[in-house]
Formats: sequence, C-alpha cells, structure tokens
Amino acid sequence: MAKTTTPAPKIKQKLVLLMVFAGLLMLLLALRLTQVMIIQGPELKAKAEVQWTRRQNLAAQRGKIVDRNGMVLAQSGTAYRVLANPPSIAADDRVRVATEVSEVLGLNYDYVMERISPDPETGKLRLQVQLKRQVESSVIDQLEALQLGNGITYTTDMKRYYPFGQLFTQLIGFTGIETEGQTGLEAEYNTYLAGTAGRLVIEVDRKNNPLSYGEQDRLEPVDGYNMTVTADSVTQSYLEKYLEQCYELNRATSVSGLIMNPKTGEVLAIGTYPSFDLNNPPRDTVTELMSMSRARAVTDTYEAGSLFDVITTAAALDSGATTQASVYKCEGSKIFRLEKVTCWNTKGHGTETLAEALENSCNLAMSDMAIATGIDEFYDYIYAFGFNEKTNVGIPSEDTGEVIHRKYIRESDLSKIAFGENITTTAIQMANAFCAVINGGTLMQPYVVDSITATDGTVILQNEPTILRRVISESTSATMRQLLQDVAENGNASNSQVLNYKVGGFSGVSRKFEEDGTTASRMRVVASYIGFVPVDDPQLVCMLIIDEPQVPYMEASSIAGYWASKIMTDLVQYYGILPETTPTKTSTVPDVTGMTARDAVYTLKQEGFQAYTVPSEDAAQVVYQYPAGKTEAASGSIVILYTSMTTFNDDQLYKEQVEVPNLLERRRQDAFDALTKLGLVLSFDKTQCTGQIDSQSIEPGTKVDPGTVIYVTFPKPSPSVSPDASTSPTPLPEG
Repeated sequence: MAKTTTPAPKIKQKLVLLMVFAGLLMLLLALRLTQVMIIQGPELKAKAEVQWTRRQNLAAQRGKIVDRNGMVLAQSGTAYRVLANPPSIAADDRVRVATEVSEVLGLNYDYVMERISPDPETGKLRLQVQLKRQVESSVIDQLEALQLGNGITYTTDMKRYYPFGQLFTQLIGFTGIETEGQTGLEAEYNTYLAGTAGRLVIEVDRKNNPLSYGEQDRLEPVDGYNMTVTADSVTQSYLEKYLEQCYELNRATSVSGLIMNPKTGEVLAIGTYPSFDLNNPPRDTVTELMSMSRARAVTDTYEAGSLFDVITTAAALDSGATTQASVYKCEGSKIFRLEKVTCWNTKGHGTETLAEALENSCNLAMSDMAIATGIDEFYDYIYAFGFNEKTNVGIPSEDTGEVIHRKYIRESDLSKIAFGENITTTAIQMANAFCAVINGGTLMQPYVVDSITATDGTVILQNEPTILRRVISESTSATMRQLLQDVAENGNASNSQVLNYKVGGFSGVSRKFEEDGTTASRMRVVASYIGFVPVDDPQLVCMLIIDEPQVPYMEASSIAGYWASKIMTDLVQYYGILPETTPTKTSTVPDVTGMTARDAVYTLKQEGFQAYTVPSEDAAQVVYQYPAGKTEAASGSIVILYTSMTTFNDDQLYKEQVEVPNLLERRRQDAFDALTKLGLVLSFDKTQCTGQIDSQSIEPGTKVDPGTVIYVTFPKPSPSVSPDASTSPTPLPEG
C-alpha cells in the first residue's frame, strides 16, 4: 500500500503567499473597479459621451412685441448657426475651405483657418467649432453650393427682426447675439420674452459625423411670452417724423417727445432723435450706441423751467391761495428774504390778472403764488403730482428728478421753484403731472405695456388704467383747461395752435448747467412744450423737448410749440377728433422766402403775424419758413424764418407734395390703395365704415405733404344692414 505524502513546508509557504497575493490583487482590482465605477464613473461617462455624442441647444422662440393695433414691432425668425467639424476636413483642403467659407460668411480668413486647424500646443483638432451665428438662409444656400461635405455644417438659430427698423428704437430696444434683451422693453421684460432653451443629444462617429442609427435625447424648448404695448405705430411715425425734422433744422443735440392719453395714462408714442435702425445697431461705437438707446423722456432730467408755472398755478388755485380775480404786480425783480429774484422780463409786466400772469409766464407772479400757498402745502402738491419719484412707466433706467428737501427749503428757494428753477424733472414726470392738471385732477399710473400673454392665449399680465390719487379738484382742473387755452391763443404757446381745434398748452425754456454747477451759456438751453387737444374733452397730450437748439434764447420756446402743433395737427385727423364748431380765425401767410430777414419780418408784421429769425441776422436771406407761404395759419401766430445761415439738408426733410385724389363714392379698400400709392394715410370711424365714401377732410386736388391723413366718412347704415366686420390696416405715413 502506497504511502500518502504531505507537501513540504516550503511548498505550503509558497501556496500561502500565492493565495495572499491573489487576494491582494483581487482587493486592488475591486478597489480600482470601485474607483472607476463609483468615484470616477460619472466623470469618465461624461468624457465618453463627449467623444461619441454631440449636444446642441435648441433655441426658444422669443416672444413677439406688437403695437396696440396688432402691428408686429419685434419678432424672432429662423436663422442658422454655421459650424465646422475639423476632423472631417482633409489637411490639404483646409486652405480652400477657409478661403471659400470666410468669403461667404464675411469672416477673416485667419480666423477661420485657426478654427479648423490643429491646436498649436497640443497638435489636436477640435471636434466641432462655431464659426458664425444668425446667418440668413441665402448665405446657407451659398455654402451648400460649395459642397464642403461634413466639414462645414449648420443648425437652426434664432434672430430678432424689427419690421419698422428705426421706429420705436428707444422704446422697444434690441437684443444681443444670444437674443437676450439689452435695451428698452427687450431688456426690461427679458424674463417674459426670452422663453427657455431646449437641447438635443445625438450619437456621432470618431469624426463627429452623426450616426444614422444613433439614439437621440430631445428636450423641447419653451417659447417666450408675447407682449402688446400701448403705443400706436402711426402715432409713433408722426412723432418721429417731426422729431427728425426739428432736430435737423434747429441743429439740436437731441429732440425727444411723447404722446399720452391723459384719461388712461397710456403712452401712445415716445421717442428720441438721433436714432438708429434696430436691425443694425452701431455696436462698434458703444458710447454712441448707448447714447442713442436712451429713452431720454424717461432717463434724462432737466430743470423744469417755465412749464412748472402750470403746476404752481394749479396748486395755488386748488389751495385757495389765488383765484381768477387775483391781481399781481411785476416790476421786473423782487426781494424775497434778502435775496433778489428776477423775472425773465426785467422791465416787468406791470399789473396783471391771474390769466395774464400765466400767459406772460411771469416769474414773480409764480413766486407770489407759491409763497401764498406756503412751503408745507406747496410741497404736498409737488409730491402729489409725482415729482421726486419714478413714475414706473415700465421703461428701464428711469430717473426720479430732484427736489430740495422741504426741511432745507427757504422762502427764496421756494420763490424760484415756483417758476421751475432749483427743481429737475423728467419729461414723463412732467407729462403725467400735466395730465392730472387737465384730466379732471387725478394722477394716473402711466404705462407702456398693455398685456403679456402666453402662446396659448393665457394672460400673464394685464395693465389697466389706474388712478394713483386725486391731486386737484375737478373745478380747479376745468379752470386750468380754460387758462391754458388762453395761453395757447395769447401767451407763450401761441405758436402751438391747431387750426379749427381748441388747444391748451404751455412753452418753456430752461438753462443748462456746466459740470462745475455754473449756469451754461444762453445757447445751451432746453426748449420745451406741453399741450393737449381738445380743450373741452382732452384726448391727447403732446410733450416736446429740444435739447440745445441753435436758436436765440427767447425764440426757443416758440420753436418747440410750433413743432408740437405739427404733430397734433396730424394726430387729430388720424384719431378722428372732430373740429370745433367755431373755426379758428386764419390769415394767409405771405411767402417771404428769398427776402432778407429784415424785410421778411416787416412783411409778416404788416400782415398781422409775428416772426422769429433763425439765426437772428437782418441781412441773411430767408431760405425756408414755417408755416409755408400761401398757407392758412392762425391770425397773429408766429412764423419761424430759417435763413441762409441755417444749416440743414433740404432733401432729407421735405418731399415733393402730392395731390389729394377724389375719394367720393369709392369703397374703403379702393381709397386705401389710392392713398397708399401717394404716401397718404386713410383714417375713418371704425364703427361706421361700410358702403361708399360720402365725404373727405381735404378737397381733391389739394397739394399736401406725404404722410398727411385724409379722414373720410361713410353713410350711416340702416338698421336692417349689418355693419362690415372686416377692418383694413391703417398704413404708416411716409417720412
């Protein structure tokens, strides 16, 4: 029987060591697997996914912005993002690709070549790089014609389009390359408009080409909300047309204006010139871009000047500190607590009634009213009218203006605040306060956004007319309307009349200040005007601010009033505001072009007109006049004469007049087409617009400027006839 043997001790030791080694090896493998799978797993997975997947963002559709009538002011459209896939471009083909692609895309050759070439440090190619965004489809067609294969690809992108170009520049604003809002409403309401981007993940091969069988992970984008503004595109076009003309003729630094509904607080138009096309902002000149992007009627402050006379008079009347029977005496200057206060008319206005004091814009009468009202009560009115606080109209970068705190106020300070010195305001503040003066006495919340809605129609935000507080009584408001009508007829706003309409308004001039706080020269002024129409039932308020017009100091306010009258003349026709039953007394304006300024002034005075010459040089030749010669204007109104010393581009400002066609017995669409061809605007009562036209506001054959509104009427429908529910869009005026 054979004997069994046992391993030798050395063999046992080796087996034990081997088992220990194997155990350690298994432990190390387990630890490594743990590290790879648990600790480094997510990181390694992400790196692997980068190698075999391509991630793309899916842009959300930015919400539209439309005007109160549904006209599109801003919308997003499909564009393209051009991408390069360097691994798919052969080394010997890079020069050709870079040359052709840079030419088509308008890019620098070196930039494209650097993007598709190996990294100089690592020697590796990028898997995918972006060459250009927001490329039009026509450019993509050119790229495809080059047949560059997978080396150059593209994906969809979004681009913001502004159909009206330069219209609404400061209000709407613009977006950046990522379609995020940068200025205006685009910036202020970006969270509403932007939407939420989606994503797309697809599998690719080693050259970053999509696999036909590759799985896809797609998260759909959520579109942004749509916005409706209170502004009206036709109203805006009239405003901006005259802002530009005023700017050019008067060589101003800037001209700003706004139109409001005094009953509701809605801003119907707001703008500033100089401006730019929203589709092509001057991004290379940041300072210029930001300057022209400011809605100066909201962002810029200026010394209130004479316009504050309206506030002072309203406060004094409402408090009982003055009455229509009150009498004031102006001798040119007056001492208030040891400080001399001077009237703009240093010779004095003499004895004057309340109405005359307002017509004269008498500084000393205003001072007397404020002091009679008392510091505390007068300040209560200042704050109640909304000064020294933002209006929260909805436009970014709004300023508050500045008023000396009441605890630091002295009687001499109050005497100057009364006529608009030592108090700064924004145009929107002043306009809103003015609305309260003439709308029955209530301060409304001004607003520029009517509503914001989701794509399914769900209302996200809806603004309604909101009364903030009562400031003055209805009777005081009625008295102020009458007083302001007197000013428009006989006072400092007599150049702002609208023929056959009762207009109320006020003009002002305020001096600007240097950086060191000293008063600037008399040529560095702000001319302003604010007015309303019609007096008996205010429907429109117009405010105009001319920054540094190059005109004589005393003529500056009349300049503002005249241009405001041009705006309001067009708007009363567009809005269908009926003329007064008692027509304005008019006279034919002599044609004085070609005369010397001295002879022109004499001729106009002989016909009962006043005249201001820009610049004031007797020997200079008159090259243009406002109102034009041989036209009808309010008797006794001001004619502004621009001389050969005035610099302006006539071709840019004035277009050849056209003849008004005969619209009688035409239907609405036919009339619309006929006027549109001539650059004229059709307006009508939208509740009564069926059948054939039976009257038109301007006689056939009359020569008018392009952009003029022709108001027509239709016969009243019989009870058995259903009114036409269709509506035709109202075109924009040219110019």
